[in-house]
Amino acid sequence: MHLTKGFRLREVVGVNVLVAEDVSLVNFNKMVSLNESAAYLWKSLEDKEFTLEDMAALLEEKYEVSHEKALEDSEALAQKWLENSLVQE
Repeated sequence: MHLTKGFRLREVVGVNVLVAEDVSLVNFNKMVSLNESAAYLWKSLEDKEFTLEDMAALLEEKYEVSHEKALEDSEALAQKWLENSLVQE
């Protein structure tokens, strides 16, 4: 997988928000905000190919959670990102 090019993570009034840098990516019906752990993953994965295992390893390292929990959370987040075209396989 890889993150869709053209989105940048910005902090707006204390909220992590993905901003489209290309007008063709803009959907005025949606605003994508990321919680702290999702923003951490986004920053860590920018410009890289990655797997769910890579995502889980990052969560395990930063938050000291079990592999099972990290993988479960990674799968859920990746699914949301796929549904919103923020990541591509």
